[in-house]
Amino acid sequence: MRTIVIIQARFASTRLPGKTMLSLGSRSVLAEVVARCRAIAGIDAVCCAISEGFGHDILTEEALRAGALVSIGSDSDVLARYHAAARASAADVILRVTSDCPLIDPVVCAAVLAQRAAQGLDYCANNRPPSFPHGLDCEAFSRAALERNAAAAHTAYDHEHVTPYMAREPGFQRGFLAAEDAVYARQRWTLDYPEDYQFLWHLHRRLNGARPPWRAVAALVAGDPALVALNAARLDQSRFES
Repeated sequence: MRTIVIIQARFASTRLPGKTMLSLGSRSVLAEVVARCRAIAGIDAVCCAISEGFGHDILTEEALRAGALVSIGSDSDVLARYHAAARASAADVILRVTSDCPLIDPVVCAAVLAQRAAQGLDYCANNRPPSFPHGLDCEAFSRAALERNAAAAHTAYDHEHVTPYMAREPGFQRGFLAAEDAVYARQRWTLDYPEDYQFLWHLHRRLNGARPPWRAVAALVAGDPALVALNAARLDQSRFES
């Protein structure tokens, strides 16, 4: 069984153009995400599913330099891009991660993969409902489930967001990994707005390049109201309403 982390990445962004190439210390955001994903126990490779179009050459060069495979596909049809990346990398199991999560935790990702395997699931996620900080989200699914998903999903929403079809439709065996408690679920660690970059830049300086367990990071953030305030206005309330 070949397990591949597929990171979706695009250069264009209406809210924060080129965000995955912004610097966090000596690395770009994309390189940091790749490095953390390569540290996930039990994986065989990391593949960046990069959208075609402006800037794809910049992301391709950065992904290869960071040690990832690269697959280039549709900008708007992310499901098709994932499907192509899974085939190109010969994946049997896929862990889905996005390139705007530079604090993604290898231990949490490994736990999601382990639960999918142990329970024989088609799909397993750690954000339905949210109990981890926003920025630790990942989803694991079998290649067979992705093939079924790609063949049956027809709405623009399903093609843009990759997994909603397999996460909701009957016929898929699903499971969910939750944190021991959801006390930190409202922390925002993802990169979508300039305020998020301010937060991540200052937090990265506080960590001084270290990658402690996510709960240690969450406790540090919780103890610094000024840091929390940097992007508190960008909290995605819709995460808690579904």
